[in-house]
Amino acid sequence: MPKPHFILYGRSYCHLCDDMLQALLALRGPDEHSVDWFTVDVIDVDGDTELVARYDELVPVLVGCADDQPQLQLCHYFLDVEQVRGFWRVKPIVAAQAR
Repeated sequence: MPKPHFILYGRSYCHLCDDMLQALLALRGPDEHSVDWFTVDVIDVDGDTELVARYDELVPVLVGCADDQPQLQLCHYFLDVEQVRGFWRVKPIVAAQAR
């Protein structure tokens, strides 16, 4: 079963972005074989004018990705642990329904 994947949109000089990343990583399992393992990409919005237009004042923004489903914005400013865990629980069901 595919592992959850997250994208954190932020800025290099943003302490809230650093805080959200650290809080997210604290939820991750110890290795890629763990049930609660996930991957995360960190993207600096300032490198793309479209991302600045979309997320400028909202960073950090955490997005969950589930197979071929549209990306789902989970939270911004601060990590919403319940939203992240809810995405984890729903993700396999959403992926199975898409097939």
